[in-house]
Amino acid sequence: MQLEIMPRKKRLPAGRAPLLLLLCQLVRALDVPLDLVQPPTITQQSPKDYIIDPRENIVIQCEAKGKPPPSFSWTRNGTHFDIEKDPLVTMKPGSGTLTINIMSEGKAETYEGVYQCTARNERGAAISNNIVVRPSRSPLWTKEKLEPITLRNGQSLILPCRPPLGLPPPIIFWMDNSFQRLPQSERVSQGLNGDLYFSNVLPEDTREDYICYARFNHTQTIQQKQPISVKVISVDELNDTIAANLNDSEFYSAKSNRERPPTFLTPEGNASHKEELRGNVLSLECIAEGLPTPIIYWIKEDGTLPINRTFYKNFKKTLQIIQVSEADSGNYQCIAKNPLGAIYHTISVTVKAAPYWIMAPQNLVLSPGEDGRLICRANGNPKPRISWLSNGVPIEIAPDDPSRNIDGDTIIFSNVQERSSAVYQCNASNEYGYLLANAFVNVLAEPPRILTSANTLYQVITDRPALLDCAFFGSPLPTVEWFKGAKGSALREDIYVLHENGTLEIPVAQKDSTGTYTCVARNKLGMAKNEVHLEIKDATRIIKQPEYAVVQRGGTVSFECKVKHDHTLIPTITWLKDSGELPNDGRFTVDKDHLVVADVWDNDGGTYTCVANTTLDNVSASAVLSVVAPTPTPAPTYDVPNPPFDLELTDQLDKSVQLSWTPGNDNNSPITKFIIEYEDAMHEAGLWHHQTEVSGMQTTAQLKLSPYVNYSFRVMAVNSLGRSLPSEASEQYLTKAAEPDTNPTAVEGLGSEPDNLVITWKPLNGFESNGPGLQYKVSWRQKDGDDEWTSVVVANVSKYIVSGTPTFVPYLIKVQALNDVGFAPEPAVVMGHSGEDLPMVAPGNVRVNVVNSTLAEVHWDPVPLKSIRGHLQGYRIYYWKAQSSSKRNRRHLEKKILTFQGSKTHGMLPGLEPFSHYTLNVRVVNGKGEGPASPDRVFTTPEGVPSAPSSLKIVNPTLDSLTLEWDPPSRPNGILTEYTLKYQPINSTHELGPLVDLKIPANKTRWTLKNLNFSTRYKFYFYAQTAAGSGSQITEEAVTNVDEAMASRQVDIATQGWFIGLMCAVALLILILLIVCFIRRNKGGKYPVKEKEDAHADPEIQPMKEDDGTFGEYRSLESDAEDHKPLKKGSRTPSDRTVKKEDSDDSLVDYGEGVNGQFNEDGSFIGQYSGKKEKEPAEGNESSEAPSPVNAMNSFV
Repeated sequence: MQLEIMPRKKRLPAGRAPLLLLLCQLVRALDVPLDLVQPPTITQQSPKDYIIDPRENIVIQCEAKGKPPPSFSWTRNGTHFDIEKDPLVTMKPGSGTLTINIMSEGKAETYEGVYQCTARNERGAAISNNIVVRPSRSPLWTKEKLEPITLRNGQSLILPCRPPLGLPPPIIFWMDNSFQRLPQSERVSQGLNGDLYFSNVLPEDTREDYICYARFNHTQTIQQKQPISVKVISVDELNDTIAANLNDSEFYSAKSNRERPPTFLTPEGNASHKEELRGNVLSLECIAEGLPTPIIYWIKEDGTLPINRTFYKNFKKTLQIIQVSEADSGNYQCIAKNPLGAIYHTISVTVKAAPYWIMAPQNLVLSPGEDGRLICRANGNPKPRISWLSNGVPIEIAPDDPSRNIDGDTIIFSNVQERSSAVYQCNASNEYGYLLANAFVNVLAEPPRILTSANTLYQVITDRPALLDCAFFGSPLPTVEWFKGAKGSALREDIYVLHENGTLEIPVAQKDSTGTYTCVARNKLGMAKNEVHLEIKDATRIIKQPEYAVVQRGGTVSFECKVKHDHTLIPTITWLKDSGELPNDGRFTVDKDHLVVADVWDNDGGTYTCVANTTLDNVSASAVLSVVAPTPTPAPTYDVPNPPFDLELTDQLDKSVQLSWTPGNDNNSPITKFIIEYEDAMHEAGLWHHQTEVSGMQTTAQLKLSPYVNYSFRVMAVNSLGRSLPSEASEQYLTKAAEPDTNPTAVEGLGSEPDNLVITWKPLNGFESNGPGLQYKVSWRQKDGDDEWTSVVVANVSKYIVSGTPTFVPYLIKVQALNDVGFAPEPAVVMGHSGEDLPMVAPGNVRVNVVNSTLAEVHWDPVPLKSIRGHLQGYRIYYWKAQSSSKRNRRHLEKKILTFQGSKTHGMLPGLEPFSHYTLNVRVVNGKGEGPASPDRVFTTPEGVPSAPSSLKIVNPTLDSLTLEWDPPSRPNGILTEYTLKYQPINSTHELGPLVDLKIPANKTRWTLKNLNFSTRYKFYFYAQTAAGSGSQITEEAVTNVDEAMASRQVDIATQGWFIGLMCAVALLILILLIVCFIRRNKGGKYPVKEKEDAHADPEIQPMKEDDGTFGEYRSLESDAEDHKPLKKGSRTPSDRTVKKEDSDDSLVDYGEGVNGQFNEDGSFIGQYSGKKEKEPAEGNESSEAPSPVNAMNSFV
C-alpha cells in the first residue's frame, strides 16, 4: 500500500478547484502513525557543504524518527568514526547530532572531512547526505609594495584588488581611510573580480587612499589591502624632465587625453565563454574605457532576454539572469558605445545542470503479499547516473530479497513479506553534484484506524459545498464508506463525491443535508468508524438595499440596509465609502439599518456600500450619492483652485512610478504649479510629506521612490490666491524591500555601572529601514586587546547593555543596521569606555610651600592612571583654617575647595589669612566622583600687615589740643607692635603744612595732641603696624577751637565799609582770573601736592611668572550657592566724624568667579583688581597703604 494517495480525477466545477487543492494537501500530509513499527526516516541534517566557524564548537546535525527509535553511527572520510575514542566529540542523547568541543582545546582543521550519518533500527537503515565539513577561512592579504600611480587626465585605469582566497569567498568593496565607500558611476565602477575600473580619469580622482576591502561574512571579519595612491595630472603640468624620469608603474600609459572610441577593459578580445549551473544567477560583465565614457547595451543574439528574470547591475555593465535554465544558453552580446564609435563582445553561455528531481522515490507501506514500486527519476546536464542502495549498502552487494526486482530507475516489489521492510536510497549524480533520497518499504498488517476527531461539527451555508473529513490509516489499504443517519444506506457517488483520502464532499449542501454522517473504514483485518455532524445555515441576505440618491450641497441623505440572516448567526453591519472606511466625521451617523449623512459636502459624493458579515458568509450592496449645487451658479468669483482628481499610477518600477491627474477648476485664476505629497501607510500612516513640485502646465510627474514604502500620493493645485485642498489619495504602491542604506548615528559607549558598557545610538526611522525586520547588529571589542569582535543582533531599539566588563576599559564599538533583505554598509567604528568607579588611591607626597602670608603653593605626586578607574577630571584640594595664631580669634572656619583641572600636580591656594594654622588634603576626581583623601598636611601662614583701625574719632577739641579715640584693626594679621599717627595743618587756601609723625604704643586706644594752633584745621593719617609692616591707614580731619578775642576783632572789621569794598574788589579780580583759567582749560587740584601717588607694593609678595603657580576653581564647601560680594572701600567721613571700616579688601571673590576675577581653563588666575585706594599724604612715603592679596596676585599675571 502506498502511503501518499493521489485523489481520483473528478470533473469539478470551477468553484471546487481550491477544494481539490486542499484535498491534495491533506493527502500528502498523511504519515504512518508513530506508534506503529516503521523504518528510520531522516528528518534533519546539516547541509552538504557545511562551512563552520573555527571559533565555535562544531555541531553536525542528524535527526531521525522511527519505531523502534533508531540508533545512530557516523563515518568520516569513508571509514567508521569512533566517537567514544575522541573525548572532544559527544552525541546528543536520542539523536545523532554530534558536538565537537573545539573551544576548550583542539583545532577545527583537525575535524575537516566528509561525514555521513546512519540511523538504524530493526526495519532498516537511513543515511544522510555526505556532509563536507570545512572551517571558514579569512586569510590576510599578501604583503606587496604598491608604487604610486601617476597618469594623465582622460586615461583609463584599472586598480587591482586580488583578494585573498577565503572560505567562503569574501565580499569585495572599495573605501577610503575614513571607511567611506568610494563613489561609483558609469565612469568608475567595481568589476565582478573586485578590481576598480576607470573608463577615464579626472583630476578629482586624485587621492592616496584607494583601499580594497574583503569582508568574510562567515567570521564577520574584514581584511584590508594596502592603500593605492593615484595622481591625475594634465599634460601642461608635465615638462620633459619629469616625463623622462617617470617609470612604467608611475606613468600608467602614454595615451592622449583626447576623445577616443571605446575599447573593452574586460573581458578581453571579441568573444568569450561562460558556463553556469541551472538555478544559479548568470552574471555577464562588460566594462569599457573611452572618452567620453561609453554606455553599455545588452542583447541576446538568438532570442530575447527573459523579462521577469533579467536585471542590470553596476550601471548596466553587468547583466544578471536569475533562476537560469538550459533555455538561457546561447550567445549574448554587449555593446559599448560613445559618440566616436561602438565595439561588440559576444559571450557564449552554456547552462549545465546538477541533478534535479523529476520524481523522487516515496515511502511505501504494503501489507504482506502486496505489490508496489519505488521510482527514482532525475535529470541534469550531463544526464545523471542512477544508483540504488539498500539500508546504506550498494544494492549489488546488499542481502538478496526475492520480492525485489531492479529495472533501471525503478524497483519493483511483488508478494512482499515482513522481511522485505528496508530503507532504499536513490543516488543521482553527475560531475556537478548529486541527489540522495531515502524511501522506505514498510510491510505491515494493520487494521483500519480513523485519525479524524470524533463528533466534529461542520457548519455550511446552504447551496455551498460541504467537506467532511475522514482521515484514516490501515494496511492493507482500507476501503471507506459514508452513511447518513443511524440506519441509512451507503452514500452513492451520483450525489456525493467520495475522495480517496476519505473525504466526503457534498457539492451543493441543502437544508436536508443537515444530520449525522458516519465514516466506516474496512480492510481484511478489521473495521473502524467515526461520526461527524453537519449543520446547514441560511444564507445572509440584504432584503432592503441602499438606493441611488441625489442631494443638494448642505442637505441630508439617508441610506437604508435591512438584513435577513440565520437565527443562529449574529451579523455585523459595516458601511464603506468608495471601498474604504467612512470619514471620521460627526456628520456621519449609523444606526441599526440606516446611514445618515448630514450637511453634505461635494466630496461626500461617491459609492456607499453596506456589508453584512457572519462567521460563515458575507454579503454587500452599494448605492451612489451625487451632490449638486443648491442654487444656480453665481457670478464668477476668484478663489483657490479645486483639488485635482482621477489620480493614477503607471509605469510602476522598483524605484520610480509615474503619477497622472486631472486638474480641478482653477476658479478664474490660472494654476501656477502642482504640489505632490506622499504618505507612507506602512511606517507613518496619516502623515504626509513633500515629494516634489511641477509646473501648472503638467498633469504627470515621474516620481523617485525608496525601497519598502507603501506609497500613496495626493496633489494640490496652487494659483495666485493660494493652495487648493488636497486631492483624494491615489492607490497604494508598495515598493520592494532592500537592505538599509545607512546605519544608526550618534553611537556612544558609556558605562552606567563599573561593570557594564551601555551602547546607545539614534535608531533609523521606518522610512530609512528599507525593508521589514529592522534590527541592529551591535559589535564591540576591547580596544587594546586581541579579542575578536563580539556581536549581537537586537530588535529595533536604541540601547544595548554589555554586562560583566572590566572597569573603565576602552572599547571599539560599531552598530550596523540590517533587515530581512541584508545588511547596511559597514558602520564606522567609535570608541567608548566601560563604566567608571571611584578612584582607589589618594595622591601621594603632598607638599606645601608657603609663599607669603596670603598665598601657599601645594605639590603632589600624580595618581597612577590604572588606579583612577575613570576619566581624570582633575585634583581637588580641601583646606580649612583650624584657628588663628592670634589668641584673639580662635573660631573654626568652613572648609574650602579648589579644583585643578586635568593632570596638574601643583596649584596655588590664594586668599589665605595671615598668621593662621591651615590643614589640607588632596583627592583625585574622575567622572564617578572623588577618590580617598591624602593624609592631612598642616601649615602656618606668617604674619601680615594689619587692616586699618576699625574707627577713628576726634573728641574734646580745645584751643590747642585734640583728643583721638580709635578701635583696633578688625584683622590684626599678627601681633600689633605700635600705631603711627601722622597729621598736618590745612590753611585757608587748602595748602598742607608740615607733616608730624608720632608713634603710639599698641596697647593704647586714646591719645591727646597738645600745643596745637587755635582755630586750625588738621588732617590725620592713622594706621597700625605688625612685624610684617604697616597696615592700611584711616584718615580724619578736625579743627581746634577759635579764640574769642580774635573772633570779636574779626566781627568789627567785617562791619567796616572800606573792608567790604576791598573784599568786593578782590572777589571781582578772582572771578576774572577764574574765567581766564577756564578759557585756557587749565585745571587746579584741591591740594597742590602728590594727591595721586601710587601705593607702595607689599614687600612680602614675590614676583612670579604665570606658569609658576596655578589657581584652581574656588568654592565654599558649606555655601557654594551663595553669591560673593563685590569689593568695597570705605566711604567718606560721616557727619558724626566717625570712620567705620567696610568689607574686607582681601576676598576670594578676586580669585574665583567674582566680578573682578576669573581663572583660565588650566586654573591660572587672570583677574584684575579694580578697587581704589585712599590718597596718601603729601609727605611720609614710608607709610603707604598696604595692598590687598588681590593686588599682590596681579604681579603674577
